[in-house]
Amino acid sequence: MNLMTTLLASHDDHWNHAWWPLWPLLWIAVIVTLVWLFKRRGWGGWSRPRSGTDRARDILAERFARGEITGEEYRERLEQLHP
Repeated sequence: MNLMTTLLASHDDHWNHAWWPLWPLLWIAVIVTLVWLFKRRGWGGWSRPRSGTDRARDILAERFARGEITGEEYRERLEQLHP
């Protein structure tokens, strides 16, 4: 804030410039763009993509949770996914 007041004080009556209201708009645009990018990619969007094996484990766990396969079937299929 001190920098802002120093800059404002050093410009005396030079507020006749028509471009000065654009600076806050520029910063608002930058912040809005960053928030939009993070929401679009997700907050964890910078992590590595999941492999097919990870997705297969997730599907297998979902099927077990829904009761579509037994515990024994789950363990057998899970062992087949491990190399």
